Amino acid sequence: MVTKYDVFEIIYKNRTTIKPSEVVKKLNKDEREYHIIHRYIRELTKEKLLIKNKLGFQIELSKKSELLYNLILYCIKNGINYNLILDKNFAQFINQAFQKEDINSNTITLNPRTFKKYIDILDKYGLVLIISEKPLRVKIFYNILLNNLLIYFGYNHLNTLESSKNYISEIKKELEIYRRLRKKDEPTYKKIVSSFEISFVYHSLSLEGNPITLPDTIKILQDKLIPNNLKIMDVEEIKNYQKAMAQMLKDTYERKPLSLQLILTYHKIAMQHNSSLAGSIRTIPVHIKGNLDFKTTSPEKIKEELENLFKKYNEFIRRKNIPLEEILNFAVYFHNEFQHIHPFEDGNSRTTRLITFHLLQSLDIPILDIPFGLLDEYLNCTKGSKKREDEKLYQNLQKIILFNLKKINKKFNLSTSF
Repeated sequence: MVTKYDVFEIIYKNRTTIKPSEVVKKLNKDEREYHIIHRYIRELTKEKLLIKNKLGFQIELSKKSELLYNLILYCIKNGINYNLILDKNFAQFINQAFQKEDINSNTITLNPRTFKKYIDILDKYGLVLIISEKPLRVKIFYNILLNNLLIYFGYNHLNTLESSKNYISEIKKELEIYRRLRKKDEPTYKKIVSSFEISFVYHSLSLEGNPITLPDTIKILQDKLIPNNLKIMDVEEIKNYQKAMAQMLKDTYERKPLSLQLILTYHKIAMQHNSSLAGSIRTIPVHIKGNLDFKTTSPEKIKEELENLFKKYNEFIRRKNIPLEEILNFAVYFHNEFQHIHPFEDGNSRTTRLITFHLLQSLDIPILDIPFGLLDEYLNCTKGSKKREDEKLYQNLQKIILFNLKKINKKFNLSTSF
């Protein structure tokens, strides 16, 4: 069923004046829907998103209409149904939730059924961490999509809490469940791993500026179809990263420890579309695009710093019964140290994520994806930060791990219920 925001998107893209009957055709709707579409057009005009003239209707160019269109585009790119979130009451709920560390139906003035409905929407798109099911307690992730949604509905002065919540105890509980379930049913675990593959490839490469949408990524990797008007280089980048991830997972199943040669292999596979750089240590200075404050190692010191990093890595993985907190602290150190060494001309951050996942997987802590709602936070405390942010990445990593464990365990339980 067509919505007001579907109508807005069509008219915005059209740019010039358009008649309601033409909107019906562009939406591929039956003429019987003319009246409801015309009603939406009148509503959009009252909201000052459209202008009426003698020839029909067109967009009223303003910050409000531009923000709405960008919200819709951002949702489309990330496979989100914008009609589910473009709702004044939903935005009010998000605004209340952002004032608290975490929430449940008792801490928010909302009907329990509506509360559950909103959480289901957020959960569907990786925008919330469900800490417990009964009672339902959640942490909503603060990110640019929800931020802009609030701005659109008039919440211009946000006062969000800086998260310092420790989730170690929750992670330990979920790890026990995960390890028990995986020990009983390894084949199901491998199926669960494959179900995360496409979203991780998409999320990881979206951080690197790959413009291909999530729906198109699914077509490329799952349906083996190449949509029209996509650049070959962008498509190959997606395919190659999927291959690199598959190799990394294979190595963790075989308990292969990380080595410089293994990392060079991952980089070579992931960067095959740029063969002159693939699998080669850089010999020139580099910097992070858009963040000149991010310090990278000079070419002549790369070898020495990599040797020091792997010396610490080998010492660490030889230890027995390492406490969870120490594992996470070392994973943060390893991630940030490698990213700051920046040993390649290109493809450093995507490789950093692969090898950090390898490190944790090898210690029986599964990370299969960075959820959509945590991507902005992750970026802001890694290569988007002007200084090294180990503590903030530690907080971010806890949420990523707990999110993954919750999803994996839920999929295990669903598989055994049939």
